[in-house]
Amino acid sequence: MGQTQPTEHNEEVEVDVAALQEMYKKFVTECPSGLLFLHEFKRFFGVDPTGEASEYAENMFRAFDKNGDNTIDFLEFVAALNLVFRGDLEHKLRWSFKVYDKDGNGFVDREELRAIVESIYRVKKVDRKEPVASLDEICERIFKVVDENGDGNITLDEFVEGAKKDPWILNMLRLDMNPYSWVLDQKRRKSAHF
Repeated sequence: MGQTQPTEHNEEVEVDVAALQEMYKKFVTECPSGLLFLHEFKRFFGVDPTGEASEYAENMFRAFDKNGDNTIDFLEFVAALNLVFRGDLEHKLRWSFKVYDKDGNGFVDREELRAIVESIYRVKKVDRKEPVASLDEICERIFKVVDENGDGNITLDEFVEGAKKDPWILNMLRLDMNPYSWVLDQKRRKSAHF
């Protein structure tokens, strides 16, 4: 029996307890020391170390690594899963900001924003019938709305408030960070190739 968790849209998302238990078993198997290193993290999520999802996985790893010791211990892993399944919109946006702020200096510049948007596009393989904006157009639109003081850097507060006031920007900035659905998607892609 799964548990349901309301989201910001008052929909319910099924949390599969068996899948969580499977993730825990895999965590213990992959890192018997209790510490997950980047290469193990990539293997844990089935990411090719040099593949298109590699940079995205590295950014996720850095955001999960709360104490900055280049490992994820089980408490950090549980905290990340708790955020994924129980966090409200603001907490999820704050977590997303950490992923965007690659150098950890407290703001996102154009280069960081473009790198993450490009990485997300590679992972999701954006394939739509309507014309898709270029990465530079997307970044420019985000900066125009979110960078309130026009200094070329997006602070955490600008990031959160900007995402809340524009649905398109919210969709672009909020990262899909549900590892369970991401793992299933990766498995589907692999099985489709065979």
